[in-house]
Amino acid sequence: METAFSLVSLTVTKILQFSGLAFNRNDLKTEKMEEKALEVYDVIRSIRDPEKPNTLEELEVVTEKCVEVQELGEDEYLIIIKFSPTVPHCSLATLIGLCLQVKLQRCLPFKHKLEIYISEGTHSTEEDMKESAVCVSS
Repeated sequence: METAFSLVSLTVTKILQFSGLAFNRNDLKTEKMEEKALEVYDVIRSIRDPEKPNTLEELEVVTEKCVEVQELGEDEYLIIIKFSPTVPHCSLATLIGLCLQVKLQRCLPFKHKLEIYISEGTHSTEEDMKESAVCVSS
C-alpha cells in the first residue's frame, strides 16, 4: 500500500511539474535569490562616483552580474559584491567599497551579511585590497 501511495504521489508531482503548475524548490530558491540580487543592484546602481558626475552603473563599476545573494537562513542573506574600478590605479577604490557598504546598510530592509570585493584583475593593488576586504553584518 505504501509503495502504491509513493508511486501515485511521485506521478502527480511529475505531472504538476511538467504542466507548470508546480515548481521545483531549487527553481523557486534560485528565482528568489535573483530577485534579491536585483533588489540589491537597484540600491547601489545610483551611487555617484567620488571623482566623476556619473553613477557607478553608468561607469560600469557595478553591473547586475557583480551582485550575488545566498540564503544563510530564514530571511537572512549573504550579499557578495565584486565591483570593477574605472581604472587599474583608482585611488578611491576603497572609498567606493565603503559607499556600497553604507548605502546597503541604510537601505536594505532584510537582515544580511555583506562581502565587498574588487573584481580580479581590475586593480593594480588588488592583493593589498583583498587583505582589507569589507565584511559586515547587519
